[in-house]
Amino acid sequence: MTSAAESLLAPGDQDTLRQLELANTFFNHSVSCLVLLDRDYNFVRVNEAYAKACKRDISEFAGRNHFEMYPSDTKLIFDEVVRTKRPFVTFTRAFEFPDQPERGVTYWDWTLVPVLDARGEIEYLVFSLVEVTERKRAEEALRVAALVYQHSSEAMMVTDAETKILDINEAFTRLTGYEAGEVIGKSTKVLTSGRQPEGFYRDMWRQLGECGHWQGELWDTRKNGELIALQVNVDTVRDDAGAVSRRVVLFSDITERKHAEALIWDQANFDALTRLPNRHLFYSRLQEEIDSAGKTGQSLALLWIDLDRFKEINDALGHDIGDRMLIEVAHRIGKCAGASRLSARMGGDEFAVILSNPASQDDVSLMARRIIESLTGQFTLGTEMAFISASIGIVMCPQDGTTIEELVRHADQAMYAAKSEGRNRFSFFTRSLQEAATAKMRLTNDLREALSRNQFELHLQPIVDLATGDIRKAEALIRWQHPTRGQVSPAEFIPLAESSGMILELGNWVFERATEQVNRLRQKFNPDFQIGVNVSPAQFQNDRSLTSSWFRHMDALGLSPQSIVIEITEGLLLDVTPEVNDKLLAFRDAGIQVSLDDFGTGYSSLAYLNKFDIDFIKIDRLFVSNLETRAQDRALCEAIIAMAHKLGLRVIAEGVETKAQRDILAAAGCDFAQGFLFSKGLPFTQFEEYLAAVLNR
Repeated sequence: MTSAAESLLAPGDQDTLRQLELANTFFNHSVSCLVLLDRDYNFVRVNEAYAKACKRDISEFAGRNHFEMYPSDTKLIFDEVVRTKRPFVTFTRAFEFPDQPERGVTYWDWTLVPVLDARGEIEYLVFSLVEVTERKRAEEALRVAALVYQHSSEAMMVTDAETKILDINEAFTRLTGYEAGEVIGKSTKVLTSGRQPEGFYRDMWRQLGECGHWQGELWDTRKNGELIALQVNVDTVRDDAGAVSRRVVLFSDITERKHAEALIWDQANFDALTRLPNRHLFYSRLQEEIDSAGKTGQSLALLWIDLDRFKEINDALGHDIGDRMLIEVAHRIGKCAGASRLSARMGGDEFAVILSNPASQDDVSLMARRIIESLTGQFTLGTEMAFISASIGIVMCPQDGTTIEELVRHADQAMYAAKSEGRNRFSFFTRSLQEAATAKMRLTNDLREALSRNQFELHLQPIVDLATGDIRKAEALIRWQHPTRGQVSPAEFIPLAESSGMILELGNWVFERATEQVNRLRQKFNPDFQIGVNVSPAQFQNDRSLTSSWFRHMDALGLSPQSIVIEITEGLLLDVTPEVNDKLLAFRDAGIQVSLDDFGTGYSSLAYLNKFDIDFIKIDRLFVSNLETRAQDRALCEAIIAMAHKLGLRVIAEGVETKAQRDILAAAGCDFAQGFLFSKGLPFTQFEEYLAAVLNR
């Protein structure tokens, strides 16, 4: 089969024939897609490459129109060539094969050449197609990458293998302040802040060399010298030989985040008032010191510092002054400890100091003395002056413990030992302190079960009218019969009840038993009989329903308010809160009398007697015991009795053990007395027998 071009040859034109044969061979075997159309765009001939690209057989194109098979806007170009007879046109177009949607959009370079006949008219159109989809996609990817690079909000920098800056984007300039001309060609060291730890960059380059990527945080500097925290990602671009060609660096500004993290860390680890490390940071550092001591065989000392009577200053002068004092205390402790030792505020008015590897126990003692001396000096707080002292408990590691919990617990025990010895001193932890603390804990646990197991009993001690010898009053005394320890002193278990909160339950039990007993005594012996009930300051301050519940109980028994005397201590009146004052007024309004116990030993003040409705004062046994031998004590007792009578109060003397003491008190006009001379505290049944015997004398 000959082509349409061959039919135009004159017979014997062999040169032309050979050219046609060569053209025919090229047409058939070209890797480019070649197509011959007539002027109406009907297929005349296609080569194998074109048929293959269209995924069709060559025979399928015969007699068909190109633009009917493959509609596209390229027809406009073809029409223009036909109209103008332009000799040569090239262009690139995207193309989708309608019958091959899976191929998606493809890109082709077109070359269109018109073939003219002898009259100069277009007889055929020849065009070639070369698919350039991958090239176009690569170009598009580069274009998009360039757009991203230039318009990204993330700062980017490109360097060579030697960290010389080759290019930056606009975001880099906004972030650092450097324009392209100021940094291109320079080393990245222009940004270095010098804040990175030793070995930081060495480790970064090692990782880059091993895996070609590094990600981390660092501090750099802006053009104006301002520090900036950055999240940095570095990637490596290699050439065809595998050598490093480029480094692409992405920066994110995390300065605000780092500042926020630093603030959060500071708030979590430092005391806001004194700026000393707080409990959290202190425990962390203490654990590090314990671990270090364990590895090296060295020791450490922990000083636990508690301010003496700080609450009194805080309450008297106000919290603002108290805060100023704590700031000054922190400064003085820190100055004594020095920069190489960690001091901390543990909360409230408690502080602590760690001494690493002290040379001896004497060195620790010397540090404790320095701190105590520094804190006993005058504090000038604005227009106020104040004085405090400190009690310090000291533990040694590993001798006294090897865990934070052990060391802190033992230091606290030693500190309380220092307080119990008179305050303003230090005490080293000893095993006897631990034994005492363990015994206290066990006794507290036993105390919690004592009521439910009926281990308490109420004893009554008679109070004698010195003028007549009559007994119409008694004081209720609680006694604890422990199943293994026997009789436990109230001086030992009452403080435990107060510190554990059990005093409320225990105080109510005492009141209920006392009212039941006085009810029986009034019915059996004397309708005016009274029982004094001691009320702990802890219960008086914290039991909101104290008066209302007690009044309801007395009403249920039909008991006169005059049958009970509430005994309070002077300490309760030191700083009377509205709640305490309301309770005192409620007792007065209900007709229940009040007795002021242990008068003369604490903070005795005539202001108490003038301000509050007190009915009785009780002279402490300390004065009574020396009446026979000390004229000064006798004069004090006489003065107290005379003063009380002038104020309309009656006086009860405690601890009367001899007839001489009784006689001296009676001569001074004392109203009542109680003590072993008359009787010790007795269980209720024995007390009834005692009263009966007295009445029958």
